[in-house]
Amino acid sequence: MPDWTTTTADERYGVSRWGADYFSVMDNGELGVFSASSGESRCSTSLFDMVKRLQERNIAPPFLLRFNNILEHQVRLLNEAFANAIESQQYGNRYQGVFPIKVNQQRHVIEKLIEVGSPWQYGLEVGSKPELIVALASLAQHQPEERLIVCSGYKDAEFIDLCLTATQLGIRCFIVIETPQELTLILERSAKAGVDPFLGVRSKISTEMSGHWNETSGDRSVFGLTASQVVRCVDQLKAAGKLHCLQLLHFHLGSQIPDIRDIRNGVSEALQVYVSLFQEGAPMGTLNMGGGMAVDYSGLRSSTEHSMNYGLDEYAADVVEAVKATLDEQEVPHPVLVSETGRAIVAYSSVLVFNILDTMEFSTVDLPARDAHDGNEVIANLWHAVDNTSEQRLQETVNDAAYYREELLKQFSQGHISLRLRADGDQLFYAVLAKAEKIMADMPYVPDDLKKYRALLADVYYGNFSLFQSLPDAWAIDQLFPVMPIHRLDEEPQRRAVISDITCDCDGKIDQFIDGYDISGTLPVHNIRPEEDYFIGAFLVGGYQETLGSLHNLFGDTNMVSVDIRGDGSFKLNQELDGDSIADVLSYTEYDPRQLLEQFRSFVESRIDSGHIAANQRRKIIRNFQDSMSGYTYYETEGE
Repeated sequence: MPDWTTTTADERYGVSRWGADYFSVMDNGELGVFSASSGESRCSTSLFDMVKRLQERNIAPPFLLRFNNILEHQVRLLNEAFANAIESQQYGNRYQGVFPIKVNQQRHVIEKLIEVGSPWQYGLEVGSKPELIVALASLAQHQPEERLIVCSGYKDAEFIDLCLTATQLGIRCFIVIETPQELTLILERSAKAGVDPFLGVRSKISTEMSGHWNETSGDRSVFGLTASQVVRCVDQLKAAGKLHCLQLLHFHLGSQIPDIRDIRNGVSEALQVYVSLFQEGAPMGTLNMGGGMAVDYSGLRSSTEHSMNYGLDEYAADVVEAVKATLDEQEVPHPVLVSETGRAIVAYSSVLVFNILDTMEFSTVDLPARDAHDGNEVIANLWHAVDNTSEQRLQETVNDAAYYREELLKQFSQGHISLRLRADGDQLFYAVLAKAEKIMADMPYVPDDLKKYRALLADVYYGNFSLFQSLPDAWAIDQLFPVMPIHRLDEEPQRRAVISDITCDCDGKIDQFIDGYDISGTLPVHNIRPEEDYFIGAFLVGGYQETLGSLHNLFGDTNMVSVDIRGDGSFKLNQELDGDSIADVLSYTEYDPRQLLEQFRSFVESRIDSGHIAANQRRKIIRNFQDSMSGYTYYETEGE
């Protein structure tokens, strides 16, 4: 592309489509971050400048950047969207959201959400005893009586007792009945405590959703009560004289639901359950719609699984409209609307940044000497393919080159040719692909049979991170995340690559990328310059990734920095949290770092006795071992 500009870069990497007005390509070729909405004065702040500032502080990559302003702005957008929909449609109650802690359980995130959510009494949803303890302690200093806590998941007596304690303390802590057996235990524990619980039932919704997580919806969803089970719960509450405790209906349509029509259909089904419960005599008053609101990871604004065909305002308006219309028809009072929107709240606020350590290049080919293997017919045929690659015979030539390479591999496996001859044949094959790629770049349409060879030509860029720790969904469920360079965007990228992490695992790679309005198996990247870091960012990683990260190869948490962007575009780095040291991750896997040091110290002493090392080497060897134990689990350059 001779006319490459920063506008071209924005189009190629899709920044303005997936960035939700939080990210932009700046005129200097660096990726900008800002938190103001489109109606306010906007100052873009360079993400690359933040990286350089971190390096000046001797904070080594990889690191996770959390943007407080984005977190606050997303909470405001959610609440304002529902407030506007409620006002415009004259809905007779209010919206009160809760954040599901499982989406991001990190202390800084939860505390910030509670702080910025104060104007809207933003609450929390929990699914375990540890999460409930976090919720109770975190809300303690923030008008807890005005917030909601919704308790989902399987509950034992201790879990229920904690919920009842919250109720005694004046908090509206709803115990959501997930299974018929739970209700008996809840009634027993509440009678013993002398506390009337706030109860909800989770209804299984038959409407099946589209998207990657559609199995969490429909009749075979593993959570929620069937219609007959809901009826039995109502009868049991009536018999116990506790039907007045049932005040909430909870339903969960799924996660990352891309099609707004599915959401409307699911809400409509759930509302009939709500109406029936009210008609049975339960006071109700609260409708919890669960999660499901999607994030447009691809920026395609479509009903595909990594996207969504609606926005936040449309989501709120459609939900309010559906609830109001159904309940007005049945003359049922409007309930408080609750949603467990988690992914959309936190996804944009976190960015993983890592440096590229090395490359394996396939797109640069050093051709062998023509007379290096005179007499080998297959090599001669490959040279013919190199010399005669053209647009007119492109498919035929590439097919021939692939066939001749396979012939060489057979000969090598049978011991008929040398490793050197095989290597030269590989280079000729890649030379054909390189010439073909240049031709395909100018073709208006590239057949799928030719596209598949592009992946063979992609370079490998080795990133200083662990996919399994920082982007586990990219590995486990092929989740798409926007990934791109954060600088040099005013230069045309000359290479295409897949991104490998530094674990000893072939699955540790990213090979799905946004490429214009398409999804590609390779990422446009720049040549690596000697003695200069090249930084890649992975975006929209605030939802689930930190919680789900694993210790594959014992790579631990990355360094984390919280960022506040000021109104003039400057920024403040605060709440710097060191990533896991080697000693930290060893302790997570039942090793005692002190015991390991003593074992190593004893081994060194035995090597002195056996004459392998001199006594004066002992101190340095042990110090090196100790220093390594306290070091970062990721690659560190000398001096970090």
